[in-house]
Amino acid sequence: MNKKSFHIVSLGCAKNSVDSDSMSQLLVDAGYENVDDASQADILIVNTCGFISAAKDESYSVLADLSANKKRGQVLIAAGCLTQRYGSEVKEHVPGVDAILGTRRWMDIVDVVDRLRVTHQRTRDVPGAAPVARNEHGVQRVSIQGASAYLKIADGCRRPCAFCAIPLIKGTAVSRPVDSILAEAHSLQAKGVREIVLIAQDTTDYGYDLGLKNGLAYLLRKIADTIPAVDWIRIMYAYPGYVTDELIEVIANNKQVVHYLDMPLQHSHPAVLRRMRRPTNVGWVHKTVEKMRKVIPDLVLRTTFIVGYPGETEDEFHDLLDFVEEMRFDKVGAFKYSFEPGTAAEALGDPVPDDVKADRLKRLMETQQRISLERNREIIGRKLDILIEGFGQGVSIGRSYRDAPEIDGLVLVKGQIPVGQMIPVRIIQASIYDLSGVRVSKKIGHNS
Repeated sequence: MNKKSFHIVSLGCAKNSVDSDSMSQLLVDAGYENVDDASQADILIVNTCGFISAAKDESYSVLADLSANKKRGQVLIAAGCLTQRYGSEVKEHVPGVDAILGTRRWMDIVDVVDRLRVTHQRTRDVPGAAPVARNEHGVQRVSIQGASAYLKIADGCRRPCAFCAIPLIKGTAVSRPVDSILAEAHSLQAKGVREIVLIAQDTTDYGYDLGLKNGLAYLLRKIADTIPAVDWIRIMYAYPGYVTDELIEVIANNKQVVHYLDMPLQHSHPAVLRRMRRPTNVGWVHKTVEKMRKVIPDLVLRTTFIVGYPGETEDEFHDLLDFVEEMRFDKVGAFKYSFEPGTAAEALGDPVPDDVKADRLKRLMETQQRISLERNREIIGRKLDILIEGFGQGVSIGRSYRDAPEIDGLVLVKGQIPVGQMIPVRIIQASIYDLSGVRVSKKIGHNS
């Protein structure tokens, strides 16, 4: 077993990956070695997810597995969303956990690890209660995935969505300083990163607490000026009603900001949205999407929906199907409602039967799959710049500006092309999620 080594398992979303990489950086800077094999580490860390029940179950399963296979001298730390939300209950479920650390105290990981190693005792750190304060100075809030990188611009959320546990887990929205974000973007450029994905619980709320008006648009301009060599800057998690004219202008007119927007809408029926405590002005969605598509003709729109929310009637669900048909989103993610204790929606119960939820999810996705195929077929004949991310069975695998990492489709290109290269490709075939193409000789820009 390596001396002063650690192994970290990151569960959940890209925002969690950033926290995991930040903890890893702190530990490496403190002299610890990051190892891939859990059996060779003396510190085991699981950065958990507790957003919905399925994620909670997965987190407990991973913790239990590592606990059951702990070797003499190994210690196990549970960090992240699950511990922030459920606190000391985690140790009751998995007695082999030696310490817990919530999302708001990830920066104390070195203190927790050092204390565990020095004392060789079972230590319990209630989330948020660690006595040593650190800030993010010197710790990059990024996660590099090949030639792409996630850059976290804010933590927490101040939106009142009834179904969401994030404010319970992360607290209210706290924007990171502009200078810190720019320094990290510059560092990613120096490392050869081709794409930077800006993430937060709500990117369009960036800068509100800093007194900035149109903070995301302002930040995008500053980032683009700072990193001219980075090909793509991508925006995720925009909140309905906060996609401003200024933001649309920045997306339309800055060649580095890809013509792609992820805007989770959750539903289309005003009554359901009201129960969700979400914006109910569906007219704004129609007006804004129409405006964006006029100003940015090749815009790719991604959204997400929840089916089976408490009280959702068949008529309300049909309204959602009609909405999807009318709006013709390029990408849609859909989820069955997950009952989460402690949220504002808890009082509504979980009255929609699971088989009804499953049926609605199936019908929604069948509708969207047909639309996605039609939208993808419209791309045939176009030339797109493709960021190559892998190779297998004689085919290189990459993404165009139309696809965000991990959640969207891929572009398949015949032949072996080095990972990290960005090449021009003519699209010749389309399926529901993916495209195929052939390499051409001239780079044409990501939104051609």
